[in-house]
Amino acid sequence: MTPQFGLIIIGDEIMSGKRQDKHMPKLIELMNERGLNLTWAEYVGDSPERITATLARAFASGDVVFSCGGIGATPDDHTRQCAGKALGVPLTLHPEAEILIRERMQDTAKEQGVPYEPDRADNVHRLNMGVFPQGARIIRNPYNKIPGFSCTAEQGGTVHFVPGFPVMAWPMMAAVLDAQYADFFQRNAYLEKSVIVMGSMEATLTPFMETIEAQHPGVKVFSLPSVDHPQWGRHIELGVKGEPGLAESAYVQLRELLSTLTLQYGPEMVRK
Repeated sequence: MTPQFGLIIIGDEIMSGKRQDKHMPKLIELMNERGLNLTWAEYVGDSPERITATLARAFASGDVVFSCGGIGATPDDHTRQCAGKALGVPLTLHPEAEILIRERMQDTAKEQGVPYEPDRADNVHRLNMGVFPQGARIIRNPYNKIPGFSCTAEQGGTVHFVPGFPVMAWPMMAAVLDAQYADFFQRNAYLEKSVIVMGSMEATLTPFMETIEAQHPGVKVFSLPSVDHPQWGRHIELGVKGEPGLAESAYVQLRELLSTLTLQYGPEMVRK
């Protein structure tokens, strides 16, 4: 079965509005390109207790979850420690992460034209970025080599931890999807078909929606109301989504049901 996918965004800067989250729309784009769907998302500030509780739920869910942010080594970065607490395991310096971080430090020293000093206090501190929950697997970072990590709980939930920086997080999430979940890709196996309905209330359309979902298992029916569209004004986008054959059949029946009402219709829309 295709797993459920979730997303956790961590950081006070998101909760305060200093920065706008760009990870969710990008992950949705990455997943849609592969015929996958994002099922849920959560936002949490830099509270260790809340982060731990959020990660504990993610691990217990059995879902595949991406977590963005908070894996650095500054005092306001708590994600690595909270992941360990949520799993009930100690943190340890990952040997491959240590190699990659030391490579990055050597690269930086060379770029700056200074000698690499592995025992210098700031360089020793940087190794904390490779201290992960015991049993973690690294996620390579093509931007600066500082890795993320993945952990799987006994309950079956897997969380992939990536940085908060989009330039790092996005290629890392794409690489995880391609390397670990390609068996679930369903390109060209999804259809969303809808029509603009004007002059109706959702309550009037609800019985039709219930009938379609009851008679077409595997198809989801949706309604998206709008009150101030510049072209159609107050309207409802009513449609179905699912496997193309099933969705097409459900849409035909939906239009048949709508034909029993005296309504004005706008354009039909198709998304694959």
